[in-house]
Amino acid sequence: MDVSFDSIPKDKLLERVMERVGDGRVLGLIDSWLQQDVMHDMERWTPTSGTRVERSKGTPQGGVVSPVLANLFLHYAFDAWMARECPDLPWCRYADDGLVHCRSEAEAIAVKAKLAARLTECHLDLHPDKTRIIYCKDGNRRRKYPNTKFDFLGYTFGPTDVKNRERKEVFTSFSPRVSSLSIKNMRRVIRELNLRRCTHIELADIAQEINPILQGWLNYYGRYSPAAMDPVWHYVNATLVAWVRRKYKRYNGKKERASLLVKFIANKRRRLFVHWRRGYTGSFA
Repeated sequence: MDVSFDSIPKDKLLERVMERVGDGRVLGLIDSWLQQDVMHDMERWTPTSGTRVERSKGTPQGGVVSPVLANLFLHYAFDAWMARECPDLPWCRYADDGLVHCRSEAEAIAVKAKLAARLTECHLDLHPDKTRIIYCKDGNRRRKYPNTKFDFLGYTFGPTDVKNRERKEVFTSFSPRVSSLSIKNMRRVIRELNLRRCTHIELADIAQEINPILQGWLNYYGRYSPAAMDPVWHYVNATLVAWVRRKYKRYNGKKERASLLVKFIANKRRRLFVHWRRGYTGSFA
């Protein structure tokens, strides 16, 4: 499920806010925020450029209070409605993305139709492309369906081959792993730090800068299917090799020798980088 907040009616939203907020000054501020116009064509903004567009509905795109207001509105539009109308179905929601677990395809189709009607009643729309019925295929559910995986909160949920260590058997499980888009974004973050050109600092300085980032990724994305994070650790190691080749002239143009050096350091100083501590000290070339 994916919902667009561009059509939230301001009067309905304010009614819901008033149920939670009693301070008139705060209500006045929220009302002012909702009435603010927006500027389009902001990529090369100057005081005289951009297009001012009046808004009659929706929450301001990019506004700091918009996620809170939208979440409050959707609590009534979706959360409370699901608890009332589908009390026996497990569901979860984060901001404008959500999941509803159904017991059959027929039930999923019926719930999707009811949900679409409910959101229409609340002046919201289900995203036509991102709202889909997914078949949770695994070792027990083996039917063929066009959609057997989906992305949610940076993870891809889908059929995955898993090894049972006790029985030493491989079976198919419907489980989460870091999504390819998340891996792409993590690589982009490392690339934008431009570490390869930071030849004025030492390896320990690089570790101090990126370890908090790597630890956060490991804590979140490494919780399930940690091996799926290997491309990220490989990219970090490759970045360190590129740094060595730029910093030390004797390794310039000698990728293999630089790789061996970083691998040697990784084995000697495993505590230096977060992923080295977890044993990701290979794949440097």
